[in-house]
Amino acid sequence: MKNFIVVLILSLANSICFAQPVPASKENIPFLVTFGNKAKASYGDNDFKQTFFFSIPKDYKRAFYIRVFDPEVNGENDELIGSANTKTKFSVYGGVGCITKREEKGGKYGNLLASKTFGIKPTYDGKWYTFGPFNPAQGEDAPRYYGNVFKIIAEGIEGNDGNLYRYFLSTSRTKNTPIDGGNAFTFSYTFRLHADPKQVSHIYPYVDDKVISIKQTNFDWDNDGNIKLYSVATMAKRLTVSGDNKTVTSEYFIKPSEKGTSLDIQFQKRKENSLDNNNVVFIIKNNYGEFMPFYTVPIGGVPKFKGNLKVKPKGRR
Repeated sequence: MKNFIVVLILSLANSICFAQPVPASKENIPFLVTFGNKAKASYGDNDFKQTFFFSIPKDYKRAFYIRVFDPEVNGENDELIGSANTKTKFSVYGGVGCITKREEKGGKYGNLLASKTFGIKPTYDGKWYTFGPFNPAQGEDAPRYYGNVFKIIAEGIEGNDGNLYRYFLSTSRTKNTPIDGGNAFTFSYTFRLHADPKQVSHIYPYVDDKVISIKQTNFDWDNDGNIKLYSVATMAKRLTVSGDNKTVTSEYFIKPSEKGTSLDIQFQKRKENSLDNNNVVFIIKNNYGEFMPFYTVPIGGVPKFKGNLKVKPKGRR
């Protein structure tokens, strides 16, 4: 067990140093998306809310900031349904209960540290808005998530348009400067796919040593190609995919060599007649019914297929 912990810590140190962009470059996801609460679920958002968590290393003692790119809903990045009429509320939480009270969705638990509602004014169209400064001690001490945890909730409180945006965890108010060892994760991912069918998007759930099986759920994939699972032991396992405004699930049993590694879930659009504005919701639960976190940069790195390794009995040649 001690060896496992050491390996995990080393993997974390190597893999999350540059995890502050959300989505991260390794995910190849253009935007997060949250629709106004009057939107149809068939647009690709089934609850009009998205929660992300940020983990600040225990040895980081300085102020930090959470920056939001393009928080308003009336620009070229957004999905407008008729005339723009949507408001999105971004709220930052810390303190006890921030992560531990309701891990799967975040919820409005903990201490509200900052909040701002954005409408259709172009003040921050294609620009960054900065929340903070925050003191790392204002977060919730959560060793399971490697530091002091904060969360930000994006909630569509009016309208029916889609707000496309990104985050960055930064040491600076005015520019994107990463925190060494910082991390970001979510339990329910709602995001926009690229229009270009050659672009493949990725998300990376981490498999600890207790997981026996996982159950993936995806909503409103629109049959826009394949969703496949890759790992150190599995090459291109197809997962069940959803149609328009539909939810599907499928199960996958974890192989011994996959424990202590990340999985690579790839979203591969169909080559012909793919959709331009496809949004999808994706979650994974383990065999205990617990929601598994998706880290923006995979713990231990992107998994590389190693084939079906066979261990020879001792003494046999």
